[in-house]
Amino acid sequence: MIGRLWRGWTTTEDADAYEELLRTRILPGIHLVAGYRGAYLLRCDVDEEVEFTTLTFFESMDAVRAFAGEEYEVAVVPPEARQLLTRFDEKSAHHEVVEGPVLATAC
Repeated sequence: MIGRLWRGWTTTEDADAYEELLRTRILPGIHLVAGYRGAYLLRCDVDEEVEFTTLTFFESMDAVRAFAGEEYEVAVVPPEARQLLTRFDEKSAHHEVVEGPVLATAC
């Protein structure tokens, strides 16, 4: 199992809209990728901005590539998300999951 870690920041005014976009459009769209196994969405208010961290799970690096392409480290940030973000990690970090809560499995 691979964990893909990425962060993006919004203004406090855009934070709720960005969270809604993630919950209703972006994360549900990833469910279509074979090998996707779920995600955590984290939110932290820091001074006058809001930091969002996504930790998505994939069954293998092949599944990560199916989502992100051959240059899998490059962040996948749709145009509608870019409009709400003030800055974001240009690259995602990838880690082997060695222990954690039970994640969704294929049916």
